[in-house]
Amino acid sequence: MFDLRIFSIRESRHRIHNPLTQAQLADFGTRLDLTPGTRILDLACGSGELLCTWARDHQVTGLGVDLNPDFLAHARARADELGVTGAVRFVEADASGYASDEPVDVAACVGATWIGGGVPGTLDLLGRSLTPGGMMLVGEPYWRTVPTTPEALAGCEVSTAEDYLTLPDLLASFDAQGYDVVDMICATEESWDRYQAPQWLTMRRWADTHPDHELHNEIRRLLTAEPQQYAAYTRAYFGWGVFALIAR
Repeated sequence: MFDLRIFSIRESRHRIHNPLTQAQLADFGTRLDLTPGTRILDLACGSGELLCTWARDHQVTGLGVDLNPDFLAHARARADELGVTGAVRFVEADASGYASDEPVDVAACVGATWIGGGVPGTLDLLGRSLTPGGMMLVGEPYWRTVPTTPEALAGCEVSTAEDYLTLPDLLASFDAQGYDVVDMICATEESWDRYQAPQWLTMRRWADTHPDHELHNEIRRLLTAEPQQYAAYTRAYFGWGVFALIAR
């Protein structure tokens, strides 16, 4: 399992733990026509920016679930900063298998479909908490360019190109599982850069101030390797999007 401590280090200055900008997240919330009192469950919610800003902007209520205590501390601080502590709350728990006690209007997993063992399992998991006619929000990578060589597969950190779908095939898979895609928002090269590149400065500063930490060498390894790997593979091959789905 990925070491949560490394995730906490490298994204400690991030409010959004995926390649969307603040403007994109805000625009998406507006487009979804959220009404006051809409109930949202956000599984693997990270630092809670979706719930906190949408509670401020659209008067929704929500519950965020995540395993990372550092990110949840950021989420609670953000809720306090935005004055929405009465509308949202955050629970430290494994989002895998988590179901809400009461049905929600929107069930989200924005970029962590590993909690359901992939997209189909995550859709099933979200559906357990969703009121009939409710909306799912699913974040997932897709291929902009399908890697075909061993070098490209290794650079993309996959064993086979079948680990992800192209965008048309991903949308078709939602249809095949009985969902209408009612909106989507996708990362741009700029939003990828804004997500990935600031992690390098964070890692460098952490490494400089923690020379004797047991994770120091691993952080240094990542810092050395990632800029080139990102430019050559992640930025060139991967897309990423959030997809709004309603069951037929």
